[in-house]
Amino acid sequence: MEKKIGITETILRDAHQSLIATRMRTEDMLPIIEKLDDIGYHSLEAWGGATFDSCIRYLNEDPWERLRKIKDKAKKTPLQMLLRGQNLLGYRHYADDIVEYFVQKAIANGMDIIRIFDALNDPRNIETAIKACIREGGHAQAAICYTTSPFHSLAQFAKDAKSLEDMGANSSCIKDMA
Repeated sequence: MEKKIGITETILRDAHQSLIATRMRTEDMLPIIEKLDDIGYHSLEAWGGATFDSCIRYLNEDPWERLRKIKDKAKKTPLQMLLRGQNLLGYRHYADDIVEYFVQKAIANGMDIIRIFDALNDPRNIETAIKACIREGGHAQAAICYTTSPFHSLAQFAKDAKSLEDMGANSSCIKDMA
């Protein structure tokens, strides 16, 4: 069986998060979406993390409207987001029913793939989001956060990957937190 590696373009989320403190406005993104859509990427990571907060706090934009507008322009390429597991897009843990409802609404508003991670690689913090994503018909991509330490060995990463597979994740990836 031939396995393909997909390339995810992160310019709509990570590039401006790293370069200009997540201050790119939706109207500045929209003109390039159709060109990005034509390239043939596995997905466009366009939402998640600081993008949600910045829309509200700094740009006076509705992050849900941003998602819908990007989805309207990206007709061929699945949209992807980054989700902090039980923290969603925030900075504290949320109850399971809040996580489930947020995932439901993200998928209903146009999200296709949800890359779910916990910075401590604690599977308990991503299980609810993975199950909600699958239940809503989304693609749950579970991420293992890569780092180096006496605890983080190849055996530990393999154990983490197996637990994500056991949870039912559709795919997995290695996330470099640097």
